[in-house]
Amino acid sequence: MLAPENSLSTHSFIARPTAGTGYSGIHVQLDGVPSNHLPLLLAAYQYKFGRDVEAMAQHLIDDIAVGWDELGTDLLDDAPPTLVATLTGGEHWPSRTLDHLITPDGSPPVRMTVTDTTASDLGMPWGYILHPQGIEVISMAHTGTGPLVAWDTDPNTPFSDHPAHWPAITTRRTPTTSRTARPPRPAAGAAPTGPRTAARR
Repeated sequence: MLAPENSLSTHSFIARPTAGTGYSGIHVQLDGVPSNHLPLLLAAYQYKFGRDVEAMAQHLIDDIAVGWDELGTDLLDDAPPTLVATLTGGEHWPSRTLDHLITPDGSPPVRMTVTDTTASDLGMPWGYILHPQGIEVISMAHTGTGPLVAWDTDPNTPFSDHPAHWPAITTRRTPTTSRTARPPRPAAGAAPTGPRTAARR
């Protein structure tokens, strides 16, 4: 899985949608590229959170006092061992928050909230919006809203980290209510190369 070494310092955010095309979420310090975050988030939704996006957003966004340092393999709890092994290369590390931060004046650290009006100024290269129908991936190399990765996408999909594979779109997708079967199609942002190869560390 998980993200090559040069992704470790890539900042990102995880958010929930707000009115219109807005969003509000929380800062994630490390490993913010799609090839790292998307497999973790998809597997977490499908297994740990039992396909409950609200419970997932509560855990990842609402319950965090300051921000995330990194997302760990505890998000893969209840996933099949073969999937966990494929995504992690056999390594395990915990999710860590930024509650330990020390401010210059000794005051408690402030919650690191990210919204659609502050993300660009905060220098966030990537954002992940947890919609009822999937994860919207925002590359700050582009303006506007991003493509959607459906929640039933295979976490083993080799997602690209190149912003060109995550173009802006003009309108955010609305939830789909019809359960009519549709022909399968490649996941948004899937890399055109072969299978995933890199372990995290």
